Amino acid sequence: MNAKRRRAHDKLAALPGVRAVRRPVTSGGDDSFDLYYVRAGRKSRHPLLLIPGGPGAASVALYRGFRRRAATAGLDVIMVEHRGVGMSRYDDSGVDLPPEAVTIEQVVDDIAAVLDDAGVDKAVVYGTSYGSYLAGGFGVRHPGRVHGMVLDSPVLSAADIHAVRDATRRLLWDGADPETAELAPKVRRLVDDGVLTPAATNLATAVYGFAGPDLLNRQLDLLLAGRHLLWSAMDRVSRFVFDRKAPYRNEPDLVGRIAYRELNYGAAPDGRPLDPAVAYRESSSNATDFVAEPYDLANGMPNFRWPTVVVSGGRDLITPPEVARRVAMLIPDAVLVTLATAGHSIVDLRERAALDIVAALYAGKAGGLPARSAALDSRPAGLGIRALRWGVAAATTLEAALPLGVSRTAQHVTS
Repeated sequence: MNAKRRRAHDKLAALPGVRAVRRPVTSGGDDSFDLYYVRAGRKSRHPLLLIPGGPGAASVALYRGFRRRAATAGLDVIMVEHRGVGMSRYDDSGVDLPPEAVTIEQVVDDIAAVLDDAGVDKAVVYGTSYGSYLAGGFGVRHPGRVHGMVLDSPVLSAADIHAVRDATRRLLWDGADPETAELAPKVRRLVDDGVLTPAATNLATAVYGFAGPDLLNRQLDLLLAGRHLLWSAMDRVSRFVFDRKAPYRNEPDLVGRIAYRELNYGAAPDGRPLDPAVAYRESSSNATDFVAEPYDLANGMPNFRWPTVVVSGGRDLITPPEVARRVAMLIPDAVLVTLATAGHSIVDLRERAALDIVAALYAGKAGGLPARSAALDSRPAGLGIRALRWGVAAATTLEAALPLGVSRTAQHVTS
């Protein structure tokens, strides 16, 4: 660990509620390291254990704002810094944890160890995206520690790729939904012309979920007109945000291999257009062959006996609604809540709605959430998310008004 990183680490370690618990580097091994976690809000019997997505998202620094707002809402929040990420990245000598230290089963056991250290018998476990798989695995491995559960944009198994492909093609290739009927012919033409490469196609699905079909339609029109400037800029920004190592915020370089070895993110291509697995393989330095997933959640979830809410964004093409519906069917008495105009990870993009869902679960009123889905969907995103959407929309309008020669600065959308 270099001096600059050490200073940042020490500053975060000094924050209120941040603690370390000693954990084995590898299961059954003799070496240990400091695994960090943070707790915020007035302590309660059943705190909210929030598990973010990734693999790669940090907890302590990245979610400071969320914890502050959740504490203001009366919640007691615990978040674990995933082994191999941020404050939990190094062994005692300051060297990166080895590959064999980073597996889902060890992460799940870390969560149990944190609850032990915090003196918590049971928690309400909220997992989003990849974090939902950890939450499900925690339910399988440590069922006695779960008081309730929220599975946001859930991941069910390594076979989810089939649902992702089907949903993406149905909406963006076939135009089978009224809101995407106008988009599909444009997507097909841009794919045939080599403009929408696999990586650019993944960007299209992200824009659809984040900003909606109207803005994506305007972007496709710009591409058809040979105007690539904004699209290329968004592609670079998305790579910077999601693929680049950002210390203490997003660090996929050590842990990203989990997604490929254990969850099959880079599944074998099926040879058809709009295959997200191709983009994952091409864009990641962590792409490795799939070996096996650690849990059979489809067989384990019918044994979940706690109140569970499954949350899905109607425009989510990363973990599409079909997966959420299957999860809700597997878990006895689970409540499925779909936010029709939302994309991926409600807690990140529609935080207020997520907090309302958590409040209902604690109050024993989760059963009434489906009737409130439209109201929850109308809850505004945070100021930063709204500002970003406004900026993209304004830039789209600006590029449409630029002379064509300027907009053609970026000739191709590269993978």
